[in-house]
Amino acid sequence: MIRPLASLLATFAVFAAHAVTVGQPAPDFSLTDVHGKAVKLSDFKGKTVVLEWTNPGCPFVQKHYSTSNMQSLQKDSTGKGVVWLAVNSTEKNHQDYLAPAKLDAKMNGEWKGASSYLLMDETGKVGQAYTAKTTPHMYVIDPTGKLVYAGGIDDNRSANPADVKTAKNFVRAALDETLAGKPVTVAMAAPYGCSVKHQ
Repeated sequence: MIRPLASLLATFAVFAAHAVTVGQPAPDFSLTDVHGKAVKLSDFKGKTVVLEWTNPGCPFVQKHYSTSNMQSLQKDSTGKGVVWLAVNSTEKNHQDYLAPAKLDAKMNGEWKGASSYLLMDETGKVGQAYTAKTTPHMYVIDPTGKLVYAGGIDDNRSANPADVKTAKNFVRAALDETLAGKPVTVAMAAPYGCSVKHQ
């Protein structure tokens, strides 16, 4: 019993050492968007930033887009000066992978997404740096570059679109508090959705 427990604790220690932590600086990264533009997180220092891990093949992502829940939040936030970075970490060999032009057509065209940038993370390195586990998995970064929220978009862990109406939206609440210069009341919540399809 001792050896497995020690092994488990060692594994957890390694995971924890690499995990992003609310209250600490968000890891910087540079990715290319679906139009080929290089986008670097640190370029938005001084602004509130949302990171949204996404995959249009996931029913949980579809729930939030089919109801316009995600697009509404994107539009409200960017209208207040927030930078919204949607990140797709689906690796090229997975059936859910969409090439940049097709991903753009789906999310920004058909679904009328309103993120500031739709980013390609085909190697999965940024997803792993943020320990993004699900689609969607949401993060809020304050103007100083500090991570102030990480977790699920809301408190209703279902894929049923009807549940959006009664859910408490943690991301909206975190943004409202951050933009008002207040500490985030709910800074962490369990993410839910499909697993991120990175290597």
